[in-house]
Amino acid sequence: MMVFINNWHFYILLFLSFSKPMFVFGRNSIIFNQIGSTDIYASNRNQFKFQDAISKTEGNVNEAQVEDSFQELVINTWSFSNATKAGWNVLQKTHSALDAVEIGCMQCEIEQCDGTVGYGGSPDETGETTLDAMIMDGPTHDVGAVGDLRRVKQAISVARAVMTHTTHTMLVGDAATSFALEMGFPESNLTTMKSRQIYENWRGANCQPNFHRNVTPDPKKFCGPYKPIPSRNTDRVEATANKYISKDNHDTIGMIAIDSKGRIAGGTSTNGANHKVPGRVGDSPITGAGAYVEQGVGGAVATGDGDVMMRFVPSFHAVMLMSSGMKPDAAAKTAVAKIINKYPQFSGALLAVDMNGNMGAACNNIDGFPYTYRTSKDSEVKTVTVKCSHSNS
Repeated sequence: MMVFINNWHFYILLFLSFSKPMFVFGRNSIIFNQIGSTDIYASNRNQFKFQDAISKTEGNVNEAQVEDSFQELVINTWSFSNATKAGWNVLQKTHSALDAVEIGCMQCEIEQCDGTVGYGGSPDETGETTLDAMIMDGPTHDVGAVGDLRRVKQAISVARAVMTHTTHTMLVGDAATSFALEMGFPESNLTTMKSRQIYENWRGANCQPNFHRNVTPDPKKFCGPYKPIPSRNTDRVEATANKYISKDNHDTIGMIAIDSKGRIAGGTSTNGANHKVPGRVGDSPITGAGAYVEQGVGGAVATGDGDVMMRFVPSFHAVMLMSSGMKPDAAAKTAVAKIINKYPQFSGALLAVDMNGNMGAACNNIDGFPYTYRTSKDSEVKTVTVKCSHSNS
């Protein structure tokens, strides 16, 4: 039984279940069951009434493009099993890959997975937390993304709103925040006591680590403000990776889902690099870098040193390799090897999956890269850990 209440201020969707008591919050609310996974995202934006099952975007798809019986799948980077569960639970209710990706990534935003997703983590040089996210629909090839999103917690849902309510692909900064508020998302402070302490500790350590270079005062010893030092050699700059990026401070969630109609979707969400220069946008919201899906082929998602990885669009590279007949494991390894060839010290990982549910991953300079998944053949979420290469050892 469902009860739907609508007034000027909020929508509430009450799902009465004998086995899963629910907790209901207010406007733009999220409803949880006891284990903490997201069952429903109730919003004052009509397109996110999940009881309608199929999104407006997907409704434009020619059904001839998809088949009627596919192995359903939800897979994501790192050991974020609650995100996998949340995506899977929604997939069973709405049979929509887009819904699964949105809710799965949202679960990590709520849980602040490893402090690298959602509010309250990775403050920039001014102490502010900002968010990057994107979502991509395989059948239509539509994309929505936000970069440097400020003062709005639901980054992945704002990205989907960009895809659904505009003809653009990405919105950034305060303008993205203005759009989110226009769409009915609440404005809130993304800073927490924890992120404030991280920032204060960084200032107390002379602003180390630091992402500036070729400036004065010496960014390896002092805080800013900085002024540029004219370079004597402007034609060539040494290829260097961000040595401060690792699995401990940059665990972007990247998720791919395939529904029973064979529709594939992918998405990402992150709060970016810790102590980044204000305004920095990483690879996560960049189509083909953070994530990429191709209907009938498969998808890939990336995590790690986004400043380096976006230069190689590894997710796109892996999917194109799969479209040529390469298996996901080999495609991921080939795409990562291309990055290693230029930046052997970079830290990152790439996860790929094809339409048949074959999956594979490759990584560099991480002790081990775990990913979690569930398919129609599984009774629970499973975790796989991939051994990584170590180019800087």
